[in-house]
Amino acid sequence: MSVAEPRRIVLFRHAKADWPQVTDHERPLAERGRMDAAVAGRKLADSAVPLDLALCSTAVRTRETWKLAVHELPHRPKTVYEERIYEASPGELIALLNETPDDVQSLILIGHNPGVQGLADILAGTTEGDARDRMSRRGFPAAAFAVLSFEGSWKALEPAVATLVDYWAPTE
Repeated sequence: MSVAEPRRIVLFRHAKADWPQVTDHERPLAERGRMDAAVAGRKLADSAVPLDLALCSTAVRTRETWKLAVHELPHRPKTVYEERIYEASPGELIALLNETPDDVQSLILIGHNPGVQGLADILAGTTEGDARDRMSRRGFPAAAFAVLSFEGSWKALEPAVATLVDYWAPTE
């Protein structure tokens, strides 16, 4: 696989979580979150980004979001549950993405705010269409995702090297 071919990163925030009497890590999805996760999965399928790898936080709400979303995709990528995503800063997420093998062309990271939104903002040096405007207006609500593209090795991923090519968020 050539590292000159554009790579894709989908940054996906978990869907809306419930607030039962459990630790933050163990919070499940709310009913609305379950519905939004499935809708987000259908939107991801419509985006036609063929995913090779999913990196998912170990938190219950991210695992449930991914389980519902991936069911809507035409191809199920290899999934790695990564505890370093939980409460990670954008810099920590970049370091994690830098570890991705170069045979992975596209991946999805299922995580949490403020890290996911911060990472989208930091990586996007340029934007196609109105994706940045839509992301700026909406922020990064639960179940939102951003699609970014960049060229080069995963080890070379750093701030402002990617193009924000798409953004989607559920209606409120």
